[in-house]
Amino acid sequence: MTARKEKVVFQKQTKQYHEHCCVPQCTASSKYNGLLSFHGFPRDLELRRQWLVSIRRDKLKLTLHSKVCSLHFTPDQLLQPKAAGGRRMVNRGAVPVLFPWSHQSVAPPTAGPGEPQRRPDPADPAVGFSLLDHDYCSVPEPADLDTAVNENETLKEEMNALKEPKIPSSFGLQRFAGSDDDIRFYTRFESYRLFLMFWRLVEPSVHKMIRSSGAAEGSSEVRSTHTRDSLQPIDELLLFLMYLAAGLQEGDLANRFQIQPSTASRIICSWADYLYSLLGSLCIWIDADAVRAQLPEDFRDFPDTRVIVGCSELRCQTPASALLHTEMSSKSKTQCVMRGLMGVAPHGAVTFVSSLYEGSVSDTELFMRSGLADRLTEDMAVMVGKGFLTSDLVKCKVYRPPFLGTKPQMASQNVLQAQKVARLRVRVERATRRVKENKLFDSVIPLSVVGNINKLFTVACLLVNYQNKPL
Repeated sequence: MTARKEKVVFQKQTKQYHEHCCVPQCTASSKYNGLLSFHGFPRDLELRRQWLVSIRRDKLKLTLHSKVCSLHFTPDQLLQPKAAGGRRMVNRGAVPVLFPWSHQSVAPPTAGPGEPQRRPDPADPAVGFSLLDHDYCSVPEPADLDTAVNENETLKEEMNALKEPKIPSSFGLQRFAGSDDDIRFYTRFESYRLFLMFWRLVEPSVHKMIRSSGAAEGSSEVRSTHTRDSLQPIDELLLFLMYLAAGLQEGDLANRFQIQPSTASRIICSWADYLYSLLGSLCIWIDADAVRAQLPEDFRDFPDTRVIVGCSELRCQTPASALLHTEMSSKSKTQCVMRGLMGVAPHGAVTFVSSLYEGSVSDTELFMRSGLADRLTEDMAVMVGKGFLTSDLVKCKVYRPPFLGTKPQMASQNVLQAQKVARLRVRVERATRRVKENKLFDSVIPLSVVGNINKLFTVACLLVNYQNKPL
């Protein structure tokens, strides 16, 4: 006896195998409903063909387990069993006519009040045989259908959640109110309290700001998904400082503040003009009495020092013009730079800022073109570096590290003088470093920003007086 016949005999002997309906969209199974009867296909070829056409499976490959449940026959087509517990039969020549796609409804019978409903047995040994032989392409398990429905619902919810626009939380100063480290990184102000102190100084005249009418040349054209028409003035100041101090691009700032890149560009230009005019209108040049009152103890050998001068260089993009390239190239370097002069008082306050000039300008010429010489009088003294040969060009006294000259060895008093001047000039170098800590100046400045670079550089120098502590 073959293995297939042995399996069928075992199933008929144990009466524990389950039958399934092969009609499309029908999930009836004797495993879950013991009140249904399942009927095999007739032996008559013509009648069998009618059954296949009626259930819409004319190409079905029939097996011993191909059954049609009693849900698809009318009551007149079904015969009652001759004995109690026997199987129901169908009338000779009957064809199934009740289907989900027909006009008549198909409802599975349920157990009566006193009749128990059959439940699936997990330990049923015949389950393996029915799983191997049944046609699952048309008759899925009800439990599998429930799982598939739940998975589909979950996927639909996830897809709907992805389709819904997620508006990011508002980005502004309130986000950094509790973190001085973030304030220091994004604005170069030492703390949130110092930032608010500076804001209270500029707030009264903010309404007089002249707004820029257009975007800066070369600004990004990328549009932000979620935008706002305008920002609060204090958030505009934060945006400008993030552009200057953190070096963030306009497109990045637009996404953070939920505005258009063109709006971010106009805010940067407007605040650069406003702070340049506002801070530049204040007299930062300190008179002799105020300097002497704040003179540090280290300057006891140079009590008449009024200002310490240093030079700052900013790298810029190489221009297309060969003439401009030659003028902007530094003598000591091949790259294009812009040079500016900064002066600080002995106690560290920035008291002078010049415009930016081409990189080919020497230190001495930069000193004369900056206009600082016009502010120096005979009763003052200026402290400069070795490159500033200004002794014959100014009326005041000049403290400069001495040169070796033609002598094989420098005199001892000149060595001590050079060491003292170098140690005191650290103050202007610290101020210059604070300006260069603004990330906008840390990289190569594009030519599209050159039109505003003088204002940005001046504002960055003047902000040094407010960012660390009150002077």
